[in-house]
Amino acid sequence: MATEEIKVPRIKLGSQGFEVSAQGLGCMGMSAFYGPPKPEPDMINLIHYAIERGITHLDTAETYGPHTNEILVGKALKGIPREKAEIASKCGIKIVDGKREICGEPAYVRATLEASLKRLGIDCIDLYYLHRIDKTIPIEVTIGELKKLVEEGKVKYIGLSEASPSTIRRAHAVHPITAVQLEWSLWSRDVEAEVIPTCRELGIGIVSYSPLGRGFFSSGPKLLEHMEEGDFRKVLLLSGESL
Repeated sequence: MATEEIKVPRIKLGSQGFEVSAQGLGCMGMSAFYGPPKPEPDMINLIHYAIERGITHLDTAETYGPHTNEILVGKALKGIPREKAEIASKCGIKIVDGKREICGEPAYVRATLEASLKRLGIDCIDLYYLHRIDKTIPIEVTIGELKKLVEEGKVKYIGLSEASPSTIRRAHAVHPITAVQLEWSLWSRDVEAEVIPTCRELGIGIVSYSPLGRGFFSSGPKLLEHMEEGDFRKVLLLSGESL
């Protein structure tokens, strides 16, 4: 007797009405940072497999590749009804001469959003994060531009990634922040002191990345032995930097 396939449940993310799958699919490692890019047909099949089983919250960013991950996700979305997936992408990290630069300039934010929409092949991004905080520009200025993009119908909800409690509060005062993305796992717990309580107080959803310790909790220490050349996790172990 065939058993009914169990699908991932859905939850409200934040307090503005945004609904997503309780489990998301981080697409970064398909194209960048965790070794060489994976075969495109396999990754498109993986995205389709996830969506079919209710994992509809897909996470990408302009800097993943750069650009190639958004292109991959865009290809995977072709032929899939737009309402079947919640797309999250990010701006705020530029790759210049192979190096990362944090940028929150309004003109850059707008240009990046427009380019991401084209790569993804969609008219509106469901959840658009500021990937990192540009400390040279008041957060109110950057969020002000993102607010305009919401008003123009190009972004539905605004998120922040790796932001301090004070920055979250200042941003939220300009426009409601729907979600904060941060590293949260058994070996990354510092956010529990202030960031998580701040988000809960303000009704902001939490999206935790690397909940399995970037693969270490699922594969164990032998993961290091199988890392391919160019896997950025080797650098992370030495520097403590986050993506």
